[in-house]
Amino acid sequence: MAEPKKTSTVLKNKKAYFEYNIEKTFTAGIALQGTEVKSLRAGHASFTDSFAYIHNGEVLLKDLYIKEFDQGSYNNHDTRRIRKLLLHRDEINKIQVGLHQQGYTLIPLKIFFTRGLAKVELGLAKGKKQHDKRASIAEKDAKREIARNLKNF
Repeated sequence: MAEPKKTSTVLKNKKAYFEYNIEKTFTAGIALQGTEVKSLRAGHASFTDSFAYIHNGEVLLKDLYIKEFDQGSYNNHDTRRIRKLLLHRDEINKIQVGLHQQGYTLIPLKIFFTRGLAKVELGLAKGKKQHDKRASIAEKDAKREIARNLKNF
């Protein structure tokens, strides 16, 4: 019997779920340098303004900030370099078909480690309108109020 996968989430993009409607998700590996892995494990990263795109049949992640490792010396990495994502060809084709539709983009949702390998969950997403964001806030407030009232009983 196979052991269950052990995952540890390092970083979540909470703002993505507020700003976008996530249609489909994909899990991809990330090609990282040694000091990037150490910084990620310490939780020194940020999704602010990051996105993924397809160039020459490869999926690339741009503007993901990973802080330089403190003890990295001259081996340190560039903090906002373009990182290659590792996906199967059929997944890349599905993403490419989705991106050709009007208003869709590919955004990172979370970074996690599985069996020592860094992975990123990508979401094929469409931006929400302002009234949709207000509805999301109202729904969240209603759920919080219901939970609060149930707690008092």
